[in-house]
Amino acid sequence: MTEKPLTEKPLDPSREGAQMSFDGRMSYSDYLHLERVLDAQEPLSDAHDELLFIIQHQTSELWMKLAIHEIRSAIKAIHNDKLQPAFKMLSRIARIFEQLTGAWDVLRTMTPSEYTEFRDQLGQSSGFQSYQYRAIEFLAGNRNVAMLGPHAHRGDIVAKLEEILSQPGLYDEALLLLARNGFDIGEDAHRTDWRLTRTANDKVLDAWKTVYASPEKYWMLYELAEKLVDFEDYFRRWRFNHVTTVERIIGLKRGTGGTSGVSYLRKMLEVELFPELWKVRTEL
Repeated sequence: MTEKPLTEKPLDPSREGAQMSFDGRMSYSDYLHLERVLDAQEPLSDAHDELLFIIQHQTSELWMKLAIHEIRSAIKAIHNDKLQPAFKMLSRIARIFEQLTGAWDVLRTMTPSEYTEFRDQLGQSSGFQSYQYRAIEFLAGNRNVAMLGPHAHRGDIVAKLEEILSQPGLYDEALLLLARNGFDIGEDAHRTDWRLTRTANDKVLDAWKTVYASPEKYWMLYELAEKLVDFEDYFRRWRFNHVTTVERIIGLKRGTGGTSGVSYLRKMLEVELFPELWKVRTEL
């Protein structure tokens, strides 16, 4: 029997065809602009856990950027009656929020004592001021125009949010799709001012009840409804995990942005993006 050598030569990737020289050629780092990304973390203290806090929030903003891209695309697809691409986008959005929900588990490894080592360095900055989060809420249908306030010092951001408010949101387009398919959705068929959060509508509830009562007849609408519920399901989980994480780390202290902290976040758990889609379950 032939014995194997005690040491083997390490694998040479070049023999497998891997490119090893990138002088004058685009590399992985070049494509992703990694220097810009990895140099964007600038802790203001010597606290060990501040880097965790920064990366948690920066990566969340990147995932939210992708969520906004997907929600906008889903809105356009529904508007153009291209439901199958919309389903794919809505499934991806749900998975994005699953990813965001899991990220809180990493932040929860930070204890209250560790957070107090750098909390004062945050000043008045808070996730409450995230304009991308606001964009997601507006796109999904929670159009509380009072929430433009934290962004009033940035005219460019307000303009982006106002542009979202000027057009139908995700659920608005789903309801207009119902109307195009012959359903009576009452006043929602005639809305022209998209800036305000709509109120629940019994005719819309009846329309979804018809869809859910005969899924084989209205399969595409039925699947759309379930994709929307998936989205809000994972969105709620993300919010709930946020509340739990904040309470675990700061208890009932006020938030750095001036809100009541956990108390405010709990109120946000009561917001429903697609109210009739939740109520219809009771009605069936």
